Amino acid sequence: MKVRTVFSTVESLQNRLKNAGKSNGIAFVPTMGALHQGHIELVKQALDLSETVVVSIFVNPTQFNSKEDLQNYPRTLENDLKLLETARDVIVFAPAVEEMYPPNFKTIDVELGELANVMEGKFRPGHFSGVMNVVHRLFEIVQPTFALFGEKDFQQLAVIRRMVEQLKLDVQIVPCETIRETSGLARSSRNQRLNSEELEDSLIIIESMRYAQSLVEQYSPQEVAEKTIDYFNKGKLRLEYLEIVNPTNLQPLYEWTSGARICIAAYCNEVRLIDNMELIK
Repeated sequence: MKVRTVFSTVESLQNRLKNAGKSNGIAFVPTMGALHQGHIELVKQALDLSETVVVSIFVNPTQFNSKEDLQNYPRTLENDLKLLETARDVIVFAPAVEEMYPPNFKTIDVELGELANVMEGKFRPGHFSGVMNVVHRLFEIVQPTFALFGEKDFQQLAVIRRMVEQLKLDVQIVPCETIRETSGLARSSRNQRLNSEELEDSLIIIESMRYAQSLVEQYSPQEVAEKTIDYFNKGKLRLEYLEIVNPTNLQPLYEWTSGARICIAAYCNEVRLIDNMELIK
């Protein structure tokens, strides 16, 4: 099945969507491209929700803290479209920066509270402001009924939910489980920048999370975090943070609670990787 058309302007996309989604709404999958099988799983779940699925492909400059990271982020539109052909017919929106951020663009301001100051918020100042503004802008353009986000970016998912709640947006946020390689490594566009040896080194992330899971019944969250950090540091990656957090407000846990998550960010040479796992059902 071929992708119908790639829309690059807001006007052309909205014209296409005028009579779409009347029966069961529009399902939307926002991406930054460099698509992989994890994205395709999101698209398949979107197709289960609606016959009209929009996939956006836009590398958003406002959510990068590093110019080098932005420049190095893979842009593979032709391959992305070929991959999308495997998931049935979808509508693709691939705008330029000027189309997303016109001269009259107005930023939104959402009070994130405690979500803004932990993990990604602590180490990537301004990141979530960029994320919220681009997602809000995409929601305005697409007017989706459902929007699907992967749980690999667990804090981003929490931030988007907070934005939707505060701004009273009429869209249902649908979380989707992290898709992993058979090795356990979370599928990520950034994996394309890793060679075979680095991919092997990066398995310390999933190994550490599984190690933490094995300690839950014996130790407190703080003790598990400390022991897991020691375990992680035996590998070759450079740890940025490892936290065991409340699944709702992402604050560090001192007593175990249902849904407790371990969240990790680390560098494999210059490539930053993140992952998370539920420790208690």
